[in-house]
Amino acid sequence: MTSRVIVLDFGAQYSQLIARRVREAGVFSEVLPGDTPARVIREKQPQALILSGGPASVFEPGAPSPDPAIFELGIPMLGICYGMQIMAKMLGGTVEPAPDREYGRAEMTITGDSLLLAGMANPSVVWMSHGDLVRTAPPGFEVLASTPRTPIAAFAYPERHWWAVQFHPEVHHTPEGAAVFRNFLFRIARLVPDWQPTAFVEQAVADVRAKVGDDRAFVALSGGVDSAVAAAIARQAIGDRLTAVLIDHGLMRAGEIEEIQRAFADIDLHVVRAAPQFFRALQGVTDPEMKRKVIGREFIRAFEQAQEAIGPTTVLIQGTVYPDVIESGGQGHAKTIKSHHNVGGLPSDVAFRVVEPLRWLFKDEVRRVGEQLGLPPSLVWRQPFPGPGLAVRVLGEVTEDKVAVLRQADRIVREELVRAGLERQIWQAFAVLMNVRAVGVMGDNRTYGYAVAIRAVDSEDGMTADWVRLPYEVLDRMASRIVGEVPEITRVVYDVTSKPPATIEWE
Repeated sequence: MTSRVIVLDFGAQYSQLIARRVREAGVFSEVLPGDTPARVIREKQPQALILSGGPASVFEPGAPSPDPAIFELGIPMLGICYGMQIMAKMLGGTVEPAPDREYGRAEMTITGDSLLLAGMANPSVVWMSHGDLVRTAPPGFEVLASTPRTPIAAFAYPERHWWAVQFHPEVHHTPEGAAVFRNFLFRIARLVPDWQPTAFVEQAVADVRAKVGDDRAFVALSGGVDSAVAAAIARQAIGDRLTAVLIDHGLMRAGEIEEIQRAFADIDLHVVRAAPQFFRALQGVTDPEMKRKVIGREFIRAFEQAQEAIGPTTVLIQGTVYPDVIESGGQGHAKTIKSHHNVGGLPSDVAFRVVEPLRWLFKDEVRRVGEQLGLPPSLVWRQPFPGPGLAVRVLGEVTEDKVAVLRQADRIVREELVRAGLERQIWQAFAVLMNVRAVGVMGDNRTYGYAVAIRAVDSEDGMTADWVRLPYEVLDRMASRIVGEVPEITRVVYDVTSKPPATIEWE
C-alpha cells in the first residue's frame, strides 16, 4: 500500500506547503478540512497525520477544532503552529495570548534529544507567526525547544507518537525545516518514500474513464500547461469521445489563439468566438472578485453554447490545479484570497459534470506529468497565464480598448524576455494596466496616458513567489519600447513585491 499522509487544514493559506514538503520527500499527501471526522480519516488509511496552522485563536468562539477521536487513531501526529496549540488545549495543556506576537525569524534553542529535531543546528533559525502560545505542556509531554519569546517552541509525547512545533517548518524561511519533515516521516512514522507525480498518470486516466463512463466529454483548453495535460490524460482515457473547446473571450495575449490552434492541430478543437458577450458582462464591473465570478459564469455559458456544434455532452474536463483550489477557499476553513474562474467563480447552475484530473497537483508536478505524457516543451514550460486572461491585469473596469492597450504592452514584455534569454529562467512575467493616468511629455508636447506596471516573479508552485531582479538594461528596453510603441501609455513602473504579502496577479 502506498504511504499516505493526511494534512488537516485549519485555515492556513500555506497548508498546501505542508503537503508539498511531504510530497517532495516522496510520500503522497492529501489535505482535508480540519474538522474531518476521524472515521473518514480512518477509511483513507493514512500512516500519519499533520495538523496545520491557521489564522484563528483557540480562544475564539467557534475556533476550528479537530474531531477528538483523531487522538485514538493510533498513528503518528505532528502539530504545526495552531495545530500545536489546539493539541495542547485538547490534551490538557494551557494556551494563552502571547504578551508580544512573535512574527518572523527567531532563534530556537533545542533543550534535549529529539527524533523530530535531529540534525538541526542548536541554536537554529525558525520562522514564527503566532499570537497565542503554549504556556504549559499537556500531561505526558516533554518540552523540546524554546525561543526567547516562546517558552515551548516544540513538545512531544514519544510513547504516543504525538509531536508538535510552534514554528513553521514548511516555509523556506526556516532553513532546516525539511529536516523536521524527514524526521517525522521516516524516523518517527517510518514511512517509505514510494510516490512520484509521474506515477499519478495511470490512476488519473482510470479516474477520468470511470467518471466520464460512456458519455462524451469536452476539455476546456486554454493553451496553458494545466489544460494541455488535462487534455492529454482525457485523450488517453476516452479517446475520440473527447472534444477540445477553446473560448476566445477577447482576453488572450497577442497571437495566442493562433498559437493554440497550431499546437493542437491534431485534435478535434472548436474555437468559440465569445468576446462580445464577455465584454458586455464585464461592463461596469470593477471589483476583482466580481470580475472572476462574471468570467467563470460566462465561461460556462459559452461552453453551453458550444454544445450546439459539438452535440450532446454532459462532462466538462478542466485543468484545475491545487493552488486554484486553495486560493479559492476550497479547503475547509481556508480563507478565500481570490476566486479562480474555474473553482470559486463557477455558477451554481452548471449543466455539466465537472471532472478535474489535476485538482491535487502543484504546477511543477503538472509539468513533470506533461513531460511523461510527451507534450512538447513549448507547452510544458509555458509561463502560467490566468484563466480570466488579461481581465485580471486591467485594473478597474475592463473594456476592449483597455485590453488592446495592455495586449501591446504585454507583447513587448514577453518579446524582450525572449531576446534576453530569460523566458525559461523565471516563473512568470507580464504587464498590468493600472487604473491611473500620468502626465508625460513627448516631442515637447504634454501627454496624459495610462501607467503600466511590469511584474516578474520566481516561484516553484505559484503559492509563494519572489520578485525577479531583472537586469536594468532589460527593464530599460521594455520601458522604452512600451512608451514609444503604445501611445496610450506614458509611464512604466516595476513591481518589487513578493508573495506574500502580495499575490502574483494584481487582481
